[in-house]
Amino acid sequence: MKLKGKAWKFGADIDTDAIIPARYLNTSDPVELAKHCMEDSKTPDFMKRMTKGDIIVAEKNFGCGSSREHAPIAIKAAGVSCVVAKTFARIFYRNSFNMGLPIFECPEAVDDIKEGDTLEVDAQSGKIKNTTTGKTYQANAIPPFMQELIAAGGLMEWVKKKVA
Repeated sequence: MKLKGKAWKFGADIDTDAIIPARYLNTSDPVELAKHCMEDSKTPDFMKRMTKGDIIVAEKNFGCGSSREHAPIAIKAAGVSCVVAKTFARIFYRNSFNMGLPIFECPEAVDDIKEGDTLEVDAQSGKIKNTTTGKTYQANAIPPFMQELIAAGGLMEWVKKKVA
């Protein structure tokens, strides 16, 4: 799976409240959550400016804070194709795959990528190419089982397919 989009840069320790503010957790509807994605971050107009397929690029500990699965749901439903970060909070890491959101850890890419750069990410190999600069980076590849979760749309959809 090839992912392509414009980079949106965020800093370190972006918590789940910045990704999807708690005041919107009275719903689990992905469409409603997406409307408020990154609303309490440094880019409150993110949803007005981003384009489907764009990529969030963040410093360390992305998704820290609460264990709510609403955060990766909001990002995925917003149309973000993937998140590249130096590191992810462990619960966010697992929730992302359970919800079908591809994520990649690659400190070198994060250091070099500028907001607005166009990126191509090969989800299978973990190769990240900055088509603006021509530089390439290698993130850890997503293990085959987790690729199955993403392809199915998340853990629940994967289970439904296995049971059917």
